[in-house]
Amino acid sequence: MRGVGGPLLCISDLLSDVGEDNSGGTHGLAPPSAAADVSNLPASDLPKLFQENFDELSKALKGADHSWTALTLELCSALENANKLVDSTNSRVAFLSEKVEELEQIVKRRDSAITAAKAIQDSHKL
Repeated sequence: MRGVGGPLLCISDLLSDVGEDNSGGTHGLAPPSAAADVSNLPASDLPKLFQENFDELSKALKGADHSWTALTLELCSALENANKLVDSTNSRVAFLSEKVEELEQIVKRRDSAITAAKAIQDSHKL
């Protein structure tokens, strides 16, 4: 395990612990199905997909078959895609935050120009 700092792990630590490397290799286990690929799904579908995979994994672990191995890989793949989605969202939020700051500066300049114009207009009235 690469992470340090207590019981809370990052998703990449979880993936490395279950044997999945960052290049997508599965170390001889069955590859995850296409259902775990959430790159084309809207973000709102991610919790539903995760819950479905989790439920299937829980059911398989309670049973006697070995389908839990592939299901674990599907769940890990979904977690990896969720991690990418979070990273992407964070970068988009940072970008939007910068744009909001730029708009705030524009609004401040506008307010300042309006105040100056009113002052000039009031001075002409006298």
